[in-house]
Amino acid sequence: MSHRQSITAAEVVLPCTELEATLEFYIKELGFRIEAIFPADDPAVARLSGHGLTLRLERGLDSSPGLLRLSAAQLEEAQELIAPNGTRIRFEPADEMSPLPANQPGLALSQLKDEETWKRGRAGMRYRDLIPDRWGGRFIASHIRIPEGGPVSDYVHYHKVRFQIIYCYKGAVWMVYEDQGEPFLMQAGDCVLQPPEIRHRVLETVAGLEVIEIGCPALHPTFADHDMALPTGRLAPDRKFDGQQFVWHRASEAHWRPWRQSGLEARDIGIAKATNGLAGAQVIRSSQESASIRGPYRGEFQMLFLLHGTVQFGGEWLEAGSALA
Repeated sequence: MSHRQSITAAEVVLPCTELEATLEFYIKELGFRIEAIFPADDPAVARLSGHGLTLRLERGLDSSPGLLRLSAAQLEEAQELIAPNGTRIRFEPADEMSPLPANQPGLALSQLKDEETWKRGRAGMRYRDLIPDRWGGRFIASHIRIPEGGPVSDYVHYHKVRFQIIYCYKGAVWMVYEDQGEPFLMQAGDCVLQPPEIRHRVLETVAGLEVIEIGCPALHPTFADHDMALPTGRLAPDRKFDGQQFVWHRASEAHWRPWRQSGLEARDIGIAKATNGLAGAQVIRSSQESASIRGPYRGEFQMLFLLHGTVQFGGEWLEAGSALA
């Protein structure tokens, strides 16, 4: 039997030996306030509230004193106290943005040869890691497959990142983004730039969806936003999120232009402009039977993903689905 519908409140229960001393610590040192205490003649239970928590202190309870994590502003590193009841109080910096690790570049070659390259992730998704060493934790790139189509049990959320793009390799997916109008269908060849902290939600996928996702840093927190409903009813394509603009590049409307050497042409995704030069992305194709790509690259990161055809690298022929960073 499910009790979900009958739940009216939730409390974190902590044991204590001396209720009065424990109460004084939580109220004076941590800023909690008392909501209830009983019995009046010999208090044994106290209910406290603060910082989004409700605590229930019970004298004589035989259980673990636990760990309480509190976010604190203007705190550069974690600190810890021990409450009179034995509970560990850990103060952590309030800003949960992952620090940007130093870049440790290396050659990463991933070829799409067999099923061993795929790992099962959440909600039936399958992941292929394109940069196993993450370049010291600075970058992450994944090839993601969602074999089954249909509605996605996603929620409005956002990422604290420096940079993040999603390229639709195969199939299609319905997406919705904060202040970017109504939900839209991202199809094969399309690409989106997800600016830092833009709220968004995946609504529905078409069977056989495959996307390439690149982000920086590799480890970054994702937060739910239960207060925002999408779509917002607003269309603000010029709005900036931490200095970046949202981009939905549509392959069907793209313009191809000559690129670098003869026999090559490219369509620009528009990410360089939207990020003020922080990053960029292009789709390159050969306008003849074969062509070569030459020239050094001086940026901090470059990744090539082979969408179609074959390419020779270091004397080895790579097929579609191969990635090189």
